[in-house]
Amino acid sequence: MATADERGGNHIGSVRGAFAIGNNNTVTNHEGAGTSAADPAQAELLRAVRALRGELAVVVESPQTLALRTELADTETEIADTGAAGPGRLARLRAALADAGAVVGLLASGAAVGQAVAALAGG
Repeated sequence: MATADERGGNHIGSVRGAFAIGNNNTVTNHEGAGTSAADPAQAELLRAVRALRGELAVVVESPQTLALRTELADTETEIADTGAAGPGRLARLRAALADAGAVVGLLASGAAVGQAVAALAGG
C-alpha cells in the first residue's frame, strides 16, 4: 500500500502481485498460472517431456543424455512458467533428441516427445 511520507514522496510497504509506477504502464500478472499449458499441443508436449524424463532416470548417463535431460527440464520449466515452449526451446529440444537418438529410440516416450516437437515446430 503506498502512502505519502514526510518528504512528499511515496512509500511502498509491501506488494503482492504486479504493479506499475508512472503513466501509460501496462502490467500483466501471471501469478498462479503455469501449472499447465492452455494449448492442447503444448499440454501433450509437457506430458511427453515428463514421461521421457522419468524414463531417462534409468539410463546410463552420457554427454548426450545429460544434454537431453537438461533440455527436457528446461522445456518443462518453460511450459510451466509461460504456458508454452517457444521456437528456440523447441529447436534445442529437437537437437538434443537427435543427439541422443540411439537411447531415445529405445524409450517409448522418446517417440512421443519427437512427435509433439515436430507438430509444434512445423515438421
